Amino acid sequence: MITIWHNPRCSKSRQTLALVEEKGDVTVRRYLEDAPSAEEIAEVQKLLGLKAIEMMRTKEKRFAELGLSKSEDDGVLRAAMAENPILIERPIVLKDGKAAIGRPPEAVLEIL
Repeated sequence: MITIWHNPRCSKSRQTLALVEEKGDVTVRRYLEDAPSAEEIAEVQKLLGLKAIEMMRTKEKRFAELGLSKSEDDGVLRAAMAENPILIERPIVLKDGKAAIGRPPEAVLEIL
């Protein structure tokens, strides 16, 4: 099963969704409406093999509004993403214990 953390207003997210739909059944999680918990974000972070800051939209206005910096502790950043899912880089695709960020959309093909 393929899961995508999707924002339908984002062109990269829509392009990635179209790619993964070609590969099989997809569960679409509109993460802005169904925000992942800090624990879920930690699990995905581990699958991505990234620091929390690397899976965040640091240019998003909310990042500055919260007074966050790129040197924050991962736990602080995960909590911020859970409370403000707009900060999560999109889209994220999950399949069989693997994860990839669809930037560019083709980046997810390696886990499919």
